[in-house]
Amino acid sequence: MKQIIRLNVVSILYALFIFVPIELMVNVYRISRLTGWDINTVNKLSVITFFVNIILGTIIIYLLTAKWLGRRRLNYITTILWVPYFILFVYIFVSLFPITNGGDDPNPVTGLIVIGRFFLYPIYILLINLISSIKDDKTTSRN
Repeated sequence: MKQIIRLNVVSILYALFIFVPIELMVNVYRISRLTGWDINTVNKLSVITFFVNIILGTIIIYLLTAKWLGRRRLNYITTILWVPYFILFVYIFVSLFPITNGGDDPNPVTGLIVIGRFFLYPIYILLINLISSIKDDKTTSRN
């Protein structure tokens, strides 16, 4: 039971680490309108947040996967399990903060970028799981 809870917590973090940059990218016009900042400033902050999220998210997820999940085949289910949590986060966000101003709609190209990230993200998760299991192999072989 403990393993399933840890697996779900890691999957929630995976979903959160892709949700935040996507929402920042999609809501550039809304953030600009509400804060009064220039769109270029909001874009720069979104890019900075994206890269910080990639670096810190990778480190946190790698450490949690190596420590909590260890080397089990069940870990690879996180490659798929993050999707329902991502959909839940998007549904909650859209329900709490609906677009009321037509000028807040994102550009059509933004949707293509989101689709690209959505398809590449499972490969990223798979790589983190593989690297953490290799690290686990090296530490168990030394002991």
